[in-house]
Amino acid sequence: MNKGNIPLCIAGAVLLYIGWIAFDMLRPASGGGVGHTTSISAVRTAKVPVLVEFYADWCGPCKVVGPMVDELAKELKGKAVVIRINVDEDPTLAREHGVSGIPVFIAFKNGRETGRAVGGIPKENMRQLLGL
Repeated sequence: MNKGNIPLCIAGAVLLYIGWIAFDMLRPASGGGVGHTTSISAVRTAKVPVLVEFYADWCGPCKVVGPMVDELAKELKGKAVVIRINVDEDPTLAREHGVSGIPVFIAFKNGRETGRAVGGIPKENMRQLLGL
């Protein structure tokens, strides 16, 4: 490599890095699958029970129960709403609901909290929180 090209290579690498960061920031947030949302407005408007899981991508127990939450969302479609809220993406919402440890499952009916469980719980306990 010619010594005269070194500043050009460095500038190219910096621009590539900045472009990668910008691309990453513009990507939609994770959690767009079944039962995932970053909005908790369904709690107030749902005519069926709502189960909200507060989780984080780095949380070990959250990774274990995540697939169960997804299954439950599919199984209860039409009977209940299952929502996953990432505490790293919405820390204000987590604070508003008194979330201090994760995963946390909060059940709502008619917009009011009806039950809460902290930690990795079995799918059957999630159903019980919903009253189903």
